[in-house]
Amino acid sequence: MAKDFACALFSEVYKDVERLLPVFDNVEVDGRYFCVPPEWFYEDHSFPEKNALYVEHALGLSEKAARRALDKVGADPSDVGAIFFVSTSGLSTPSIDSQLLPHLGLSEHTRRVPIWGLGCAAGVGGLALAADYARVYPEELVLLVGVELCGLTFQKGDRSKANLVSTALFADGAAAVVLGCAPMDGLELFASHSTTWPGTEGVMGFDVTEGGLRVQLSQSVPRIVRERMPENLRTACSSAGISLEDLEHFVTHPGGAKVLDAFEEVLELESGGLVLPREILRDYGNMSSVTVLFILERFLEGQDYSARDYGVLSAMGPGFSAEHVFFRC
Repeated sequence: MAKDFACALFSEVYKDVERLLPVFDNVEVDGRYFCVPPEWFYEDHSFPEKNALYVEHALGLSEKAARRALDKVGADPSDVGAIFFVSTSGLSTPSIDSQLLPHLGLSEHTRRVPIWGLGCAAGVGGLALAADYARVYPEELVLLVGVELCGLTFQKGDRSKANLVSTALFADGAAAVVLGCAPMDGLELFASHSTTWPGTEGVMGFDVTEGGLRVQLSQSVPRIVRERMPENLRTACSSAGISLEDLEHFVTHPGGAKVLDAFEEVLELESGGLVLPREILRDYGNMSSVTVLFILERFLEGQDYSARDYGVLSAMGPGFSAEHVFFRC
């Protein structure tokens, strides 16, 4: 359906549109979720209309994800001392997390930390900040909530190749994580590392236009992974007191199939070796910051790992930047 939609839309600009359509096969995405029905994409929508939908659906999906995470660990909302909220695909002031407090039954004194603008890197970056908070306040639980409604940023009038790729790749989703320093089932997050490379602002992001947030997406991301990630990962590992060779598990944000190809080369894995990131990309598409949290859940539920194994969660996003969080099993 998405390929047929793109063919009809982009054929008005690209007479050889059939040559471009293989992108829908190359991104290796089979299933995606959107908060609006398919017919919504066939009409023009104003920025205020899109953003009103963002506020409505972001709240509902965030609440659902947060309740699921709290229920899964048997946590009482009264035990949550802080909520970290990550999102880049819409705007709300006050931020969505302010509405989550009464909806979830959290205390009115819960610390709120909304994080906007980190894009695909925000799931890992938010996790790092939430873990830091948990270490400072070990008597409290910390709730990380991420929601991205990438479909609402679609602009029917944008006939750029970046928009064509986005039409094939991006999706909507929400996820949540409960963190705490008291003994809990899960992973020990023991270190993190951030990098923002100068002069790379144009690699990824949004331009704000009359029609809303217009995607900015460079084809250079796989090349950046190959050129900069080897040194970046080694530096990040060194800051965590381990070596790259110590890592057994890689929870890597799948920016796209070609990005995963590049990561597999850098990590010296066989082709297709990043199994879980490829599974989530196939099943749900690229949900920006939320995607890595989906991969993390699947890792915890189904991965065969040994005690004291080391692993890393990694993601890249606007800046252009890289975020890493190191864990022990």
